Amino acid sequence: MENPYESSRLLDEYLLFHYGDVDDALPTEAIAYPQAMREAWGFPHRTVKGFRNRDAHLGLDIGCAVGASSFAMARQCQRVIGIDYSHSFIHAANLLREGKTIDYRRVDEGMQAKHLSAQAPSDIDLDRVTFEQGDAHALREDIGTFDQVHAANVLCRLAEPVKLLQRLPQLVRAGGELVIATPCTWLESFTPSANWPQGSTIDWLKDHLLASFALVKTWDEPFLIRETARKFQWSSSQLSLWTRRDGVW
Repeated sequence: MENPYESSRLLDEYLLFHYGDVDDALPTEAIAYPQAMREAWGFPHRTVKGFRNRDAHLGLDIGCAVGASSFAMARQCQRVIGIDYSHSFIHAANLLREGKTIDYRRVDEGMQAKHLSAQAPSDIDLDRVTFEQGDAHALREDIGTFDQVHAANVLCRLAEPVKLLQRLPQLVRAGGELVIATPCTWLESFTPSANWPQGSTIDWLKDHLLASFALVKTWDEPFLIRETARKFQWSSSQLSLWTRRDGVW
């Protein structure tokens, strides 16, 4: 299946989603956007705030897209690896890590667009972060174990999500933390229905993770992806925080 996340249009949308200011995404000169839309902005940063440990050593960001959540993790991890399946997204994330500026288009309507630019945050050591293209189904065997693992909005975009769930106990150190975010938007175009949860997604996660993890809490976070000035994807992602049990595989 062709990867839809390699298009220049989606790259622009995700650069805005990750690095655009809320006033860039929702300028109010012509349209009075609801306050709830503004509150949904900043999702890649809000999910990382779910971790309790603010002084971790190693972090892994699975499905990092263009890297904002990986940079956010670097504020509390000494080293972070960001992994995404999209070559385009990882190329952009690496350019930002190198301190470069990426110009992108915010589409307003039709051929009308505003040119914006994305930069990595200036308040972190960019050398703490590395990015690599990879498949969440089959992460490289030597990737290691981590104090924090973050997987935001990736599970329901995998053909075989159970493969990632089965790998997670090997990725999180005893006492380490795992944050999973998913809007539970199971679609045949990404995941065959035979591989969907049979009940609720959170119960399905419990079935696969409770042998090795303790569930700390669940909560919801809205997120907003702008397509045009009048067309947005407003979604609510279900987040769960887990801690790795000691000595249980």
